[in-house]
Parts: sequence; C-alpha cells; structure tokens
Amino acid sequence: MRNETTDSICFYDEELCEELKEYITGKSYQENDEITYDDLRHVVVGYINFNGEECRGELIVNASIAKDVIEIFKELYENRYQIEKIKLVDEYDADDDRSMADNNTSAFNYRMVDGTNQISTHGYGLAIDINPLYNPYVRTAFGDRNVLPVNAICYADRTKEFDHKIVKGDICYTIFTKHGFRWGGEWNSPVDYQHFYKELER
Repeated sequence: MRNETTDSICFYDEELCEELKEYITGKSYQENDEITYDDLRHVVVGYINFNGEECRGELIVNASIAKDVIEIFKELYENRYQIEKIKLVDEYDADDDRSMADNNTSAFNYRMVDGTNQISTHGYGLAIDINPLYNPYVRTAFGDRNVLPVNAICYADRTKEFDHKIVKGDICYTIFTKHGFRWGGEWNSPVDYQHFYKELER
C-alpha cells in the first residue's frame, strides 16, 4: 500500500483483493456483524499535495459511495485542491490519532465514535476526513475542550486565517455537498471540521 508522486494519475475503484484483505484485517477491519469485505471498495485517486505535485493515493470506502468518491476527488484534483497525503489508515496500524496527527486524509476504519459505543460512519466506510490536522475535531463539555488531533489546537480557532482550512462554501465543501455528503463542521457540538459523510440506509 503506497502513497506517492506519480506521472500516471488515475481514478478507479475495485473489490478488495485477498492481499488487501489480509493487510487490513486486525487493523482497520475488525470482525463484526455490520459490514463485510464485500461491502467495501478500494479506491485509487489522484491529488495535488502541499508542494503542488501530482500524487496517487488510496482509500477504502463503502461500495455504495465509491463512484461518488471518485468523482469528488477528480473534481478536487481538477481544481488543484491541495491534500497533504492520502494513505490507508492501516499504515498507522488503524490508530486514528496517529493518522490525524500526520495530517493523513483517510476513510474506512471500523471504530467507535470518540467517547461512545456507537459505530462511527468511518466504520461503515461512509466518511472521509480531509486534511485533519488543519481541520480538527473539537468537543466542548462541562467547560473543557477536547481537540483531536492534539497537535491541532492552534487550528481549532476558526476565526483565524490559515491555509488548508475548510469553510462552508469553499471548493472542498461545495464539491462534497454537491454529491450528497454532509459536513461535520456544521454540527453544534462536537464540531468535526475534517469530516464529510453520507447517511445511507444500511
């Protein structure tokens, strides 16, 4: 599983091969009664990194949104929207905190919503986190504020101007929502600025 600068940019999805199933098992894929390997697709996309280079990345998403995801990343690529890296979360041993702290854009990871026993939309492959370091998850409760990743505290203040910040109406927001995705940045609490997701009947 690689993420690299390349001259051959392509966008496609495919069923999970046996090698990939083996790679993700025990990491992003855990034995469960909710989702199977057949429910997922391996998606390869092109993107523009922070150096303006054309790169190839990979995601695992729910089969029901694979075509939408390809179209979204094609449009982001055509608009030269910058994403630092797109790697499977398994390269971080499915540790979401590590992946976010490294500003990795990722999708499927069978896990629970932070602080709950509820399966995350990532656990169904129905969500994508974009440039998470610059667009953190912020939860405020009982006067305390929790920012994830922890090295993103300076980006939790959305009144500040900085590169790679997702805001309502920008190109990233517009492309995702045009394809029926919703944005966690519009939640009241917690607020998840990196998080785009689709609500589908399962």
